[in-house]
Amino acid sequence: MNVVVVESPAKAKTINKYLGKDYTVLASYGHIRDLPSKDGSVEPDQDFAMHYQNDAKSTKHIKAIADALKGAENLYLATDPDREGEAIAWHVLQVMQEKKKLKDTHVSRVVFNEITKKAVLDGIANPRELDMNLVNAQQARRALDYLVGFTLSPVLWRKLPGARSAGRVQSVALRLICERELEIEAFVPEEYWTIDADFKTPKGDSITAHLTRLNGEKVEKFTLPNEELAKAAGAAVRKGSFIVASVAKKPAKRNPSPPFTTSTLQQEASRKLGFGAKRTMSVAQKLYEGFDIGGETTGLITYMRTDGVTLAGEAIASCRSVIASEYGDEYVPNSPRQYKTKSKNAQEAHEAIRPTDMSRTPKMMAKYLDAEHLKLYELIWKRTIASQMESAQLERTSIDFTDGAGQELRATGSVVRFPGFLKLYEEGQDDKLDDQDGKRLPAVKEGESMDTLDVREDQHFTEPAPRYTEASLVKKLEELGIGRPSTYASIISVLQDRDYVKLDQKRFIPEDKGQLVTAFLSSFFTRYVEYDFTAQLEEQLDEISDAKIDWKQVLRDFWSDFTVSVEGTSELRVADVLEELNRVLGPHIFPPKEDGRDPRGCPKCDDGRLSLKTGRFGAFIGCSNYPDCRYTRQLGATEEEAEATQDDGPRILGLEPKSGLEISLRKGPYGPYLQLGEAEPKKKPKRVSIPKDIPIEDIDLEIALQLVSLPREIGPHPETGSMITANLGRYGPYVECDKKYGKLSSGMEVLTVGMNRAVELLAASKTRGAGRAAPPLRVVGQHPDDGADINVKDGRYGPYVTHGGINATIPKSSDPMTITLEEAVKLLAERAEKTGKKPKKAAAKTKAKATTKKKAPAKKTAAKKKAATKAES
Repeated sequence: MNVVVVESPAKAKTINKYLGKDYTVLASYGHIRDLPSKDGSVEPDQDFAMHYQNDAKSTKHIKAIADALKGAENLYLATDPDREGEAIAWHVLQVMQEKKKLKDTHVSRVVFNEITKKAVLDGIANPRELDMNLVNAQQARRALDYLVGFTLSPVLWRKLPGARSAGRVQSVALRLICERELEIEAFVPEEYWTIDADFKTPKGDSITAHLTRLNGEKVEKFTLPNEELAKAAGAAVRKGSFIVASVAKKPAKRNPSPPFTTSTLQQEASRKLGFGAKRTMSVAQKLYEGFDIGGETTGLITYMRTDGVTLAGEAIASCRSVIASEYGDEYVPNSPRQYKTKSKNAQEAHEAIRPTDMSRTPKMMAKYLDAEHLKLYELIWKRTIASQMESAQLERTSIDFTDGAGQELRATGSVVRFPGFLKLYEEGQDDKLDDQDGKRLPAVKEGESMDTLDVREDQHFTEPAPRYTEASLVKKLEELGIGRPSTYASIISVLQDRDYVKLDQKRFIPEDKGQLVTAFLSSFFTRYVEYDFTAQLEEQLDEISDAKIDWKQVLRDFWSDFTVSVEGTSELRVADVLEELNRVLGPHIFPPKEDGRDPRGCPKCDDGRLSLKTGRFGAFIGCSNYPDCRYTRQLGATEEEAEATQDDGPRILGLEPKSGLEISLRKGPYGPYLQLGEAEPKKKPKRVSIPKDIPIEDIDLEIALQLVSLPREIGPHPETGSMITANLGRYGPYVECDKKYGKLSSGMEVLTVGMNRAVELLAASKTRGAGRAAPPLRVVGQHPDDGADINVKDGRYGPYVTHGGINATIPKSSDPMTITLEEAVKLLAERAEKTGKKPKKAAAKTKAKATTKKKAPAKKTAAKKKAATKAES
């Protein structure tokens, strides 16, 4: 019996059909283990020892592989053909060795670039050893990401309240987006004018030309900066009598682009199909794993994570055959086209992304694929076929006109003489043909006189560089050498998941917290968000893959410098950090005023100075004279917008019937809110934030009474009898029952949601959260009373310590990553005393052991079973 391990169940099913009954093909479902999210998973002091932990979700997959290996002759590790796949194969091998499941089993690594019967059988017939250089390159990347995240994030918590986390590559991508936004904000448009004239040829044809010389001087972009000069130039053209000075025709050639790599596929799918990077990779993954074609599941494209642009010899031959049959011999070049990657640090050499069988045209595949998969397949098929087609032959024409007095105009056009690859495929908007392509100019002769039909003076303004789209961001990252094929989609997803950026009309706009994090890292960790530094690290990872450098040495060099930078921030005060951010983000948060007043001067008081401030709900702008001056405005808001949100006094809506207290509508630094009554000594009034989706002008006494009375009881749960309530929380509106939560779609729904909807949301939430527990940030130590771990976790309201079912919030003055055992024990004791709860002692384990001892005959068996369970978990 032979066991084959792949990554996905879809591949396992397909490959099992190809290999037959002598093979058992199982899926690892991706990584079966990883570095746990807690302190100490990577130990720099122990030469970067990495302590992996089996993923709880992988327990049954690990067991299935282990069971299948009983009596197996061969284990083939057939995970994806890249670093990540090599590492997954290595992890499977390590776990099976730890379980002692490979005593008489021969282990081999096999790879195939496509899921077709021929490729799979060839892979099995040509096994190799695991490539530890690739494995170590992936381990080095994982260790670097872990060390940066776990070291830098606590610094952000302490020095930049409201910030969540920082990543090694994501922070650099975020910097690109934020710097582009600052460029746009600082951009000052420049005015310029152009002159165009419409001429009538002797044969009656019309031709449009633009001014190139004025009074004998060349017209540059800003030669005509205002209307006055433009009108004068237009008048000079109007009074002239023009003839044809010259006619020039030049042949031109356009060559096709190479077949797709991961990044170019993501860019083109974004431009042409509107697919995001994540969606593109998900659709491509399914095309790679295969569809049922004629009763057999077949992979339709080659592996979709690649930097390579080469095609296999048989693929090129197949392309040329399809081109000849579909378009004619004239579209087949004399010799095959060969492409080379431009990236000096391209990852492992794979083929470009191409169809596994070129004869499977999109038209043929239409009956097997849904619309989404067909669109991407068609894009890949066309790009691949076009890459081997003949060049497009163009003829570019330029006609110059002169009045003999120094005014010259030019008309340009281009005609496609032979379409070549353009018959099948033209790239997206970033690489389209020039504007004049396809524009045919009428036939004229030198010396012919022209009649002037019209002269136009057109005003223009320069525009800033556009915000990044997913396509242009991926392209820029690739140009800078940052990231690799397998990382582009995840980089973009992380930035959005952390609310550092948002997509607006398919373009990235940084959120305020993204700007703050970037400014902080650029100011205090400059080197680690530099583009060259990040690219150099990527090059070093490539060198590890090529066995040119030791992976531990890369980690040592990085860590020695990085720790010095982190230690250098230990004496920083939050006030110092905010003032530095005031300086760096000045143009963004304190834009210049038209009247020349100090941008940081408070508009509400005479001597106040505006400054960046942070609070529980994030950053805002506030006055230095607080609390005497309560002027605030949100980050990015104009002075006029801020003026409309200032708290100029409460608006009384009416009385709350039970208490008789006034309900007032007020405006604060974080938006409008309702208040019940007035503040009293040592007693705060009840306040309720108004959900963003409820317009402030719609707030009347009826809605206000419902909001201040929250939480609202919906009714007893039909299954448990426990009360279901609806309420507003820090993360939005929700329903709750027995400490289980369901997210509502809007603030107004809190007031209207019924029983059926609430039960449905709670059931969905339970399904999503099943079996998932928040991993600890770190283990502080063992509690002196029972020896059980005290963990630090990150909760809805910030970091806390937990032990025996008791949770205690860590004060803002303490660092969750450095809190001592003594401090943690004290916090837990205070919390237990306040709540009257007693910690659950670790007696359950002791009791279980005692029970085992009573069953003397089963003692040995029970101990083995316990050990096996622990190893598998």
